[in-house]
Amino acid sequence: MSDLAKKCAKFIYISKKIAVLSGAGMSTNAGIPDFRGPNGIYTKANIEDPESIFDISYFYEDSSLFYKFHRTFLDMIEQAEPTFTHKFLVKLEEEGKIEGIITQNIDSLHQKAGSKKVYEIHGGCWDNYCIKCGEYYSQQELIQKMHGETIPKCDICGGTIKPDIVFFGEPVKYLGVSEKIMSRSDLVLVLGSSLTVMPAAFLPSLTQGKIIVVTKGTVSTSYLPQNKLAFIVNEDLDTFFIEVAEEYEKMK
Repeated sequence: MSDLAKKCAKFIYISKKIAVLSGAGMSTNAGIPDFRGPNGIYTKANIEDPESIFDISYFYEDSSLFYKFHRTFLDMIEQAEPTFTHKFLVKLEEEGKIEGIITQNIDSLHQKAGSKKVYEIHGGCWDNYCIKCGEYYSQQELIQKMHGETIPKCDICGGTIKPDIVFFGEPVKYLGVSEKIMSRSDLVLVLGSSLTVMPAAFLPSLTQGKIIVVTKGTVSTSYLPQNKLAFIVNEDLDTFFIEVAEEYEKMK
């Protein structure tokens, strides 16, 4: 792994416009489990029909199932802390190297770590809006309302409040911006994503530079141009990037 860590550090050192695509693997070290596993969020929330949770039609019909899930999810987010890798990306952004972080995650851990150039293509939990009048509610305001209301309602019009998460049946966010960030980049870091979910999976292929994938488990190479792929690292993100950070500091 040390050899790949050195190579990754060298790519980062010489790059000026790094694009990041992050997936669920970024969050597991922060204490947020996957959704579907035996110890996943659906199991912990006792959800019997998980396919309906993020169905936008079902949400408009009956949002109680979603909020049964969301209570458990927000508890996990409140306790979760950004990982070493999250913080390393903050440092790279402060040095002017990060063009943008495109994330498939909805936990807002990148922002919690201090990253500014974050584009949540599947939305996130920090912002919440009334589906009727559009009134804004922060995450903390929503949590307060959830203490007393099964389904949080707008103080102004009584409409249901919905987190700014992209449900099935809704378009992804920031797709045009994400495409521009990738096309301008001279290096793409794919972190904790198996590259199986579209449209995120095709974004790294737009780079003019090289692609480095770091994740545990299987990665789909269907949308990875072989001439742009530097290497794939099947390793824990923090374990790998602690080494990368050490090598990177030596080069500065």
